[in-house]
Amino acid sequence: MVELWDAYRADGTLAGVDLVRGEKIPAGLFHVVVEILVMHKDGTVLLMRRDRNKENAPGLWEASAGGSVIKGEEFEAAARRELLEETGIAAGDLEFIYKTMSKASIYYGYLCITDAEKDSITLQEGETIDYKWITLEEYVHIYDSDELTKGNQKRLRPFMEKNLLKKAL
Repeated sequence: MVELWDAYRADGTLAGVDLVRGEKIPAGLFHVVVEILVMHKDGTVLLMRRDRNKENAPGLWEASAGGSVIKGEEFEAAARRELLEETGIAAGDLEFIYKTMSKASIYYGYLCITDAEKDSITLQEGETIDYKWITLEEYVHIYDSDELTKGNQKRLRPFMEKNLLKKAL
């Protein structure tokens, strides 16, 4: 099945063009990716391990669930869908925490604070193979390690440093 995305201009407006997953994105156009940082009400952070067969960053941990926004989908709705697909968590309130660009993608980041049972996380076949809840102190120690995806670290760094990591230090 072909997955279609809406194309966006750099300013975030719709370009009126469809993009096809797996095909090269034309210069000057972007697709939108949502990422959801999940924190438990007890202050721990959810890490998800990427499937070892993923093209980018196989087997590495990332401090978010996420994926591409499909054609016609609202960004927050996409965040809720991706979070549910990759973790089994049905989000209550989502807090928008960042927007950034990288190559042909515009990333919208959200924060989900949950009280879900920690052992209730479900994995999405082909996407995730493991999960763990870690303290902010543990996150500080692996933040710049080779265990976390570099893009995820870069996109989350301003939010984490401003809001969370100083609490752990």
